[in-house]
Amino acid sequence: MSGDFSETKPATPEIQEIADQVKSELEEKENKTYPVFVAIEYRSQVVAGMNYLIKVSICNSTDECVHLKVFQSLPHENQGPRLSDYQTGKTKEDELIPF
Repeated sequence: MSGDFSETKPATPEIQEIADQVKSELEEKENKTYPVFVAIEYRSQVVAGMNYLIKVSICNSTDECVHLKVFQSLPHENQGPRLSDYQTGKTKEDELIPF
C-alpha cells in the first residue's frame, strides 16, 4: 500500500548504506567529490518499492547538507537504489520536505 512519507527519523546504518550507494551518482551529477557524506535523518514512502528522502551532511566544518530522493525497487527486481532527485544548498536545520 502506498501513501505519504513517514515522519522524519534518525538515520540508521541501513540508510547510511543506501546513501553511500548513490553517492557516486550525486558526485557525477554535481561534478564534485564529497569526502564527508553522513546520513543524518530520513523519511520513507512505500510505493512499488520504497522512496527515501535522506538528509546528508557534506561538510564537517559547516552545517551544509544535501537532500537526496532515492528509489529502492522491490527485492525480486535485484536492482540497487538509484538517485531520483536531489537538492543542494541545504543546512542541518532545513526540514526534510518531499520534493
